[in-house]
Amino acid sequence: MSYLNPSEFVTKMIDAGEAKAFMSTRDTIIRAYMAGAILALAAAFAVTISVQTGQPLLGAVLFPVGFCMLYLLGFDLLTGVFTLVPLALIDKRPGVNVRAVLRNWWLVLVGNFAGALTVAAMMACIFTFSFTADPNEVGRAIGTIGESRTVGYAEHGAAGMLTLFIRGVLCNWMVSTGVVAAMISTSVSGKVIGMWMPVLVFFYMGFEHSIVNMYLFPSGLMLGGDFSVADYLLWNEIPTVVGNLVGGLTFVGLTLYATHARTGAARNAPVLPEKVAVPVK
Repeated sequence: MSYLNPSEFVTKMIDAGEAKAFMSTRDTIIRAYMAGAILALAAAFAVTISVQTGQPLLGAVLFPVGFCMLYLLGFDLLTGVFTLVPLALIDKRPGVNVRAVLRNWWLVLVGNFAGALTVAAMMACIFTFSFTADPNEVGRAIGTIGESRTVGYAEHGAAGMLTLFIRGVLCNWMVSTGVVAAMISTSVSGKVIGMWMPVLVFFYMGFEHSIVNMYLFPSGLMLGGDFSVADYLLWNEIPTVVGNLVGGLTFVGLTLYATHARTGAARNAPVLPEKVAVPVK
């Protein structure tokens, strides 16, 4: 069968988390770098579609192509390891400790950022003819995104920060659901369909994804967006990372683990008295 039941795919989640905790520094960085680069390219693709067609839904429908590619190729996003790696610690897998979890998170964050920044520089060159002309229509749109989702939050103070955090939570609830959905199926088509649906939701709803933002905001700065590096870090990236951690771990990792890996004791069903057949006269 191409479908795994919940107890089977939750075991795969824990196994995956354990494998990532013990992965070499070299492999962790390479896989994270490529994941950040591919997702950044998908973000550029989706923004280009939205700007050129005037249909944001179309951009959202097509954005998951990058997410599907990177996971089918075995690369890692910070949002995914936020959900999977702690499960190996919670399940008390031998050798998995807090230090191993934090090490994995840090290496994946660095790799994702390096990959996204590489694509940001490449796309900024394309949008400006290697910085010899003003940004084209898509480039200007990316700069506007950077302003509205940094300074725009700052204008609302604490309420803006809370909104940003909640968008980060909701984002990784959906994205990590996509990561897990890929484990439910053993066929390529099943994995793609499973990943596509929740990722489409996050992108169209404008939720905050820390790795997508590692492309959008540095790119926006290169393209003349009216915000600073401090604005980007304080009023987007850092709260988004925290929100992504909370959303993926609580709404996906821990809930699935609690009910499918550590299933509660079944209640005793009441024994009903047997019905006595009444003869028909």
